[in-house]
Amino acid sequence: MSGIAGVFSPLGKTENLRQKADKMSQMLPHRGKGERTYIASGIVLKEHPNLVKQTKTPQEITKIEWEGKVYAIVMDGHLAHGDKTKLKLKKAGVKACPKDDRELLLYAYARFGERCLDMVEGMFAFAIYDLSENRLFCARDHFGVKPFFFATIDGAFYFGSEPKAFVSSGVLSPKITQEGLWQLLFLAPVTVPGSGVFSGLYQLKAGECCTFSSEGLQRKTYYRLPLYPIKENQQDIIFHTRELLSDAVSTRCEGDAPLCCLLSGGLDSTVVTSLAKDAVHPLSTFSFCYENNDYAPTLFQPNRDDDYAILASKHLGTTHEVLTISTTDLANCLRDALYARDFPGQADIDSSLLWFFSTIGQTHNIALTGEGADEVFGGYPWYYRPEMMGRDMFPWMHHPFGRASLFLEEKVKCEEGKDWLYALYRTSVREVTVPDWDTAPSATARVASSLTMTYFMASLLERKDRMSMASGVEARIPFSDKALVEYVYNLPWEVKYSGGVEKSLLREATVDILPPAVYSRKKSPYPKTHNPAYESLVYERLQARLTQKESPLRALLCQKAFEEFAKSPDQTWFGQLMAKAQLYAWLYQFDLWLEEYGVELAL
Repeated sequence: MSGIAGVFSPLGKTENLRQKADKMSQMLPHRGKGERTYIASGIVLKEHPNLVKQTKTPQEITKIEWEGKVYAIVMDGHLAHGDKTKLKLKKAGVKACPKDDRELLLYAYARFGERCLDMVEGMFAFAIYDLSENRLFCARDHFGVKPFFFATIDGAFYFGSEPKAFVSSGVLSPKITQEGLWQLLFLAPVTVPGSGVFSGLYQLKAGECCTFSSEGLQRKTYYRLPLYPIKENQQDIIFHTRELLSDAVSTRCEGDAPLCCLLSGGLDSTVVTSLAKDAVHPLSTFSFCYENNDYAPTLFQPNRDDDYAILASKHLGTTHEVLTISTTDLANCLRDALYARDFPGQADIDSSLLWFFSTIGQTHNIALTGEGADEVFGGYPWYYRPEMMGRDMFPWMHHPFGRASLFLEEKVKCEEGKDWLYALYRTSVREVTVPDWDTAPSATARVASSLTMTYFMASLLERKDRMSMASGVEARIPFSDKALVEYVYNLPWEVKYSGGVEKSLLREATVDILPPAVYSRKKSPYPKTHNPAYESLVYERLQARLTQKESPLRALLCQKAFEEFAKSPDQTWFGQLMAKAQLYAWLYQFDLWLEEYGVELAL
């Protein structure tokens, strides 16, 4: 857990860069305690590492000397299976004994260069400066669990953990182009891979690295999910999957910081908690609910978490606490959630998670979560419902143009935006490689899985990172384990959906450690509030802003379309959670964002 930032200009003056790096770093103290600095000719690296004692004098970041060369690193995240990497280094002639993940990466890079990425796993974003070569090497983990934003300005390379390090520091102007607006109105909370939403701001994609030197910027994809047929029988597959799951959880329990599990009582979180309890004693677990949250079961939310979470906790013997957020607190956290994410994302789905983590962060620094299981094991309905994958559109978007239809056409250019969105979808589908050995159901599920991990999962991981790090908590994701994802990705769909049961493979691989009620429980996503008082509250707050002349949204919104929407029946428009109340909350955040970030619409 760290906040990282830096500026590198191969021919630049350090003093000017120091001022800019300091301003960027000042936007990130929530990502870690203390501050470390590295300064050399033309480069300044900044890091807010977690769990270090704060001192009055600046500390230097981690660096090593190897065969007469000096290397320095800033890193966010946690390496998994570190012992395996150390063993590989030892066999390669590295006699040093790295004391932490940063030194491990430095020695791996010093010995193998860019090929060090073939040796490391986990969640990470890092920048390594090679003093002798005057070169900066940066990388993001295989599945994009940790963020890495960058910009190139006047021959210099700027990087940071969050967009605020750029736009709130003054390094970049908060400008949004037409395509940026389309991302927000058609795709958000999902964004285009590699985009930073703001003009001139980019991200390293999952599994991507880059090098910056006097020769400029060079980007490279170092990892793609491999394709290979699996010939094991059903029982061997179940056994192998269980081994990979156990390994994925145990390696993410490492560390001295207080660790807990988020336990909703669903299949995914119960699996993680059950496997973690053997490594962590005693194990604390937390679940989340909303006050007065009565609702009728639906396809997307068939039942509540409350009773299942308590049942699972008793079965596993954890110390459990149910955290309940009030309707007022949920609405009040919308502003903080916006600042955590730096653009309007999932409204109260974000703000509730921020509140949840902020409460957990009072006692725990690390939280294991069940995020990613649906993407990997095929838990979403669009993996197995043909009508959802046959719409020529991202399957989690039920009404992709509903939000944009509330805006003035001359601002949004909705018809052009539709062409852009359809083209993006079709290009994304074409980029999925379907091997010859896939059956028709496996081919459909593979496309759904690839799209979901590239877009939908990326958004959920971004949400998890921003809301947890804003609360001083590092969220670890066992279901993003490289060996586990690769193996399950290559299994036939018929194995993962045996008997027409979602995530049947995950259930069978863990049946002996699950309460029977959880083993058979149908998927129920992260909860949302159904309290009508919340919808009324956010609607009133949105209307209050729209009555103000200085409201930027007021000049963009089509009043007639908005009034018709307000009178219309409730319906889900994105994923499994975003409905009418969430759209009110999103518009409220959008208006705040335009005003308080000083966003310029370059349309």
